[in-house]
Amino acid sequence: MHEAFVGIFVVLNWDFFSGNSGRTWLELKTQHGRTISGIPIRRRTLSIRAEVNFVNAEEAKKLVAVEGYAVVDIRDKSQFDRAHIESCYHVPLFIENKDNDPGTIIKRTLHDNFSGLFFGLPFTKLNPEFLQTVKSRFSSESKLLLVCQEGLRSAAAANKLEQAGFQNIACITSGLQNVKPGTFVSVGKTELQDAGKAGLVTVQGKISAVLGTVLVCAYLFITLFPDQAEKLLEMSPAR
Repeated sequence: MHEAFVGIFVVLNWDFFSGNSGRTWLELKTQHGRTISGIPIRRRTLSIRAEVNFVNAEEAKKLVAVEGYAVVDIRDKSQFDRAHIESCYHVPLFIENKDNDPGTIIKRTLHDNFSGLFFGLPFTKLNPEFLQTVKSRFSSESKLLLVCQEGLRSAAAANKLEQAGFQNIACITSGLQNVKPGTFVSVGKTELQDAGKAGLVTVQGKISAVLGTVLVCAYLFITLFPDQAEKLLEMSPAR
């Protein structure tokens, strides 16, 4: 008998929007096989894809308290240590890059003298064990709330987990920086929304105040004691 092929393709989609929630949809595909030389060969494939939900802080709190979502904090260790949600799991998407090849050393030096100095950001690289670590702790049916500081890393991590077969993933829109104090019980020396702040930017206001005070005092000294000020200037190495 001649070869014959019969195929069935079904796609079910639906969208819903609620507050800051993102799109959620289900895709179902089935395919039946063929008959070769009188022998029926049936093949059926089934794929289900559940898109990531993006929620605000209050919705995230409900997911954890009511629906049993586990919190997975994917930030680097420095931000995690400053503040994190109590009883969360820490699986960083990025880890500190300690490689010593010439290219990495140059990049790390440039980073440390700008982003590291002013913003306290560590020099990092993708964690090669991220996916495997999550898989070792959770099943693909687990309900996971991924959190980071600004929302970008959690979206990237959610995409990785979705492709790996995880079906119930949520992220906080704009990350922990938009979480008000008291929304979650937190651990650390600062509030969750401030855990991303480090480096010189955190003391910029203090530096400005001190510098302003010094300049005002210098101006008053020169104005009120011009003779003494002139003598001090004469003693300056520049003269």
